[in-house]
Amino acid sequence: MHLLTYRTDDDTPRLGALLDGDRVADLTALATAAGAELPPDLLGLVRAGRTALATARELLAGSPTTRPLAGVSLCAPLRPGKIVGIGLNYVEHVAESHRTLDTDRELPDRPVLFGKPSTAVIGPGQPIRHDANLTKQLDWECELAVVIGEPAFRVAEEDALRHVFGYSIMNDISARDQRRSGQWFFSKGQDSFAPFGPVVVTADEIPDPQRLDLSLKVNGELRQDSNTRHMLFGIARLIADISSGVTLEPGDVISTGSPSGVGSGMVPPQFLQPGDLVEATVERIGTLANPVVDAR
Repeated sequence: MHLLTYRTDDDTPRLGALLDGDRVADLTALATAAGAELPPDLLGLVRAGRTALATARELLAGSPTTRPLAGVSLCAPLRPGKIVGIGLNYVEHVAESHRTLDTDRELPDRPVLFGKPSTAVIGPGQPIRHDANLTKQLDWECELAVVIGEPAFRVAEEDALRHVFGYSIMNDISARDQRRSGQWFFSKGQDSFAPFGPVVVTADEIPDPQRLDLSLKVNGELRQDSNTRHMLFGIARLIADISSGVTLEPGDVISTGSPSGVGSGMVPPQFLQPGDLVEATVERIGTLANPVVDAR
């Protein structure tokens, strides 16, 4: 299933499913009509577990009433409990980061972890804030996002994917000059620095998340183009490593790292400016598009 959160004219967030790529079914309305119990939002659905997911599948199995995708406004699918970011997880990105951001030349021997607050999350079409008082080096990073579905603590790598609810896209927006000055939280965690969506695709529809093309465009020009098979640490390893000391809970998100092609790695470097449009695409999930606005 392709699950989403959307609004219509009444501006109330609703739980939905994307059908045939361009139609939206209202899962809450379907549940009410069928006399079924279903959480009213996607975070609740994730936390309710396999029974609620099975109910959602049953509700969509017939020919539900739908509305055009073009007639609704998409929101971020959910607000994660926590976001775990992964740094330096593609070999070529390690090389460009060493050249331009003074990181280590050597490949990391375990995942590099950092946090992003849930207040950084925005949905499709919502603006990325460019505050020139805080950064002049606003950068992009297209990443596969993993949504946790079952609690994970000290999970073995071979069991890790059983804890995944589904997959989405996150654009790990970064203020590079803040990181250079040691301000990691302001580099990665400012409001709007975690565009997320447009949908969450359930894990059964992506049996191998390590074989997905991903790319990013700025104003229609290709900047990143890679495949998740080039991850230094695959998703199962990431879950095992994180859960060795931190409990991953349903609704948490792992943003699995960026391939090469970020703005700071270009010659000369190029950074996002107000008026830009950033489009992050992951195969089998879709495209997450966000404008950049002046936030001074």
